[in-house]
Amino acid sequence: MATQINMPKLGLSMKEGTVGKWLKKEGDTIKKGEALLEVMTDKIANKIDAPADGLLLKIVADKKAKLPVGGLLGIMGDAGEDISGLLAAAANSAKAAPAAKAAASQPGMQKTVNAANGAKVKISPSARALAQENGVDYTRIIGTGPEGRIVKEDVEKAMEEISMGADERPTLEVIPYEGMRQAIGENMANSWAIAPKVTQHVGVDLSALQALRATINSDVKDADKISITDMLVKALAKALELYPRINSTLSGEEIKVLQDVNVGVAIAIPDGLVVPVVRNANKKSLADISKEIKDFAKRARKNKLDPEEMTGGSFTITNLGGYGSVDYFTPIINQPESAILGIGRTVKTPVVVGDQIVIRPIMGLSLAFDHRVIDGAPAAEFLALVMKLIEQPHKIFI
Repeated sequence: MATQINMPKLGLSMKEGTVGKWLKKEGDTIKKGEALLEVMTDKIANKIDAPADGLLLKIVADKKAKLPVGGLLGIMGDAGEDISGLLAAAANSAKAAPAAKAAASQPGMQKTVNAANGAKVKISPSARALAQENGVDYTRIIGTGPEGRIVKEDVEKAMEEISMGADERPTLEVIPYEGMRQAIGENMANSWAIAPKVTQHVGVDLSALQALRATINSDVKDADKISITDMLVKALAKALELYPRINSTLSGEEIKVLQDVNVGVAIAIPDGLVVPVVRNANKKSLADISKEIKDFAKRARKNKLDPEEMTGGSFTITNLGGYGSVDYFTPIINQPESAILGIGRTVKTPVVVGDQIVIRPIMGLSLAFDHRVIDGAPAAEFLALVMKLIEQPHKIFI
């Protein structure tokens, strides 16, 4: 009996998903639980497993197709099985056609000829003059004016496309701007556009935190060892609990100071970036936070995070220190949050302690905040509190 592969509901708020790529091809024999395809949401790529044993008889929704939850992605079954009824029902489903939509939305150079069969081309005098002056064949332009009339803007668009085509450069690789990469890009562009951001940078002495970490990890199995990021999440949760105005969001004409301290942790994966959320981090032990972050990282690499695990954050931390190349940077705020803390590398640095010059491990901190919600002075006070908790880490647990 044929088995339908339907668009799953991957989160409470999910209404539709986009086919990333199929991991199997038509005719393949598949076992229940094998990864069949990837489905993109606005947060992450999710691998969808086969619902049953059988052959992949038909791929109904190709790459880039957008389907509502429950929409038909494909059909599994036995060899020679009649699936015409299921295919007929699927024919009425709305499927995205990005290439066709993109072509239809471009008023520039098209392969449709307006002057077919000797028909007169409708073009404004200014558009005709501009086309003739620049050697543009206006009979190949689709007009956007009244009754399909070619206007000056259409010719200018065509000239721009011609120029772009002439500037084509040799490439090593062409990476589609789609799926997770596109979702990240659109979210970051949106944040950059709407939030007037300010970034404050400071170096912090990490020696006390490193010493405490070494003590904690001295008799712990490798799999359970605490990381610097784990300790920073706990420190941030404490700071946000003590200074709740930073734990806020702008909603319409209201600034909402949030009750729950939910710290997002940015995790880099091969195809992009995900930000799972440690909920109520201020109420969790350091060991629990560490286990949760390890679990997030493990499942993120396998595209197994639930979209709901990446929503509801109130503050985000992003750590680039492990790459050894970044001291300070300007992280982009994870909307609708109001602030984010960037962590740079730790460098042994000569500093003055009392009247002596000593060598200390100094770590870069970069606090970026939305100036619509947070002013510079309270941001500086919050950053000072974070520094204090890092340099006196026993106070994190008081």
